[in-house]
Amino acid sequence: MPEVTYYVVLPFIATDGGIAPGEPVQCFNPNSAVMRAQALSHKPGYVGALAFSRTGDPAKGDFQDAKIIRKFGNVPEDLSAL
Repeated sequence: MPEVTYYVVLPFIATDGGIAPGEPVQCFNPNSAVMRAQALSHKPGYVGALAFSRTGDPAKGDFQDAKIIRKFGNVPEDLSAL
């Protein structure tokens, strides 16, 4: 199976302990991911959002590291723990 690129938006919410990731949203292309991330970052209850892509082979479960497309609002600096 050929490699596939997924475009995802990860919103962030405020918690008692700081900031936590919300429910990820898959998008059709990088532009829609950026627009959705920007919109979610302004939505009540969210403090920020991140648009990113991941490329890999879903059949093998092999994926490259995520590539950040754009950040909006309050997004944690260290994303490795997510």
